Amino acid sequence: MKEMSSRPYIVRNWKWILGYGFLVLAGSFVLFFMTTCAWIGFSVKEKCKTAREQYGGSCVEALMLYLEDEAGHSLVERNGVVWALGQIGDERALPLLKKYYTGEECQHDKFLCQWELEKAIKLTEGGFNATAWMWKNNLD
Repeated sequence: MKEMSSRPYIVRNWKWILGYGFLVLAGSFVLFFMTTCAWIGFSVKEKCKTAREQYGGSCVEALMLYLEDEAGHSLVERNGVVWALGQIGDERALPLLKKYYTGEECQHDKFLCQWELEKAIKLTEGGFNATAWMWKNNLD
């Protein structure tokens, strides 16, 4: 007859538990990352669709016109467009983003978000965007 170990079951199988725990954590991370990529892509595409309905042209061109239309859109809407242009990272938007960037402290009730503009400029100048690979090719 086989002799039973005096150690508890969990202690005898700690490698198995650790291995499956790692797989669950890794799978959860991948699922979270892929969901985030899809959400960002969906949000950018929605902003493109809205801008293209009003201004026509390519996604980036329409978003740039939307951003410049200060009378037609709120600061909140235009800040969303700044975010979208940063996510897209197209160099055509760089002069426009720099036009609105002052580097001063944010005053969201008066001006576009300087922090968001700074991030968008960095991404447009070639900063690393870990999510764009999943959705960027399907914009226009």
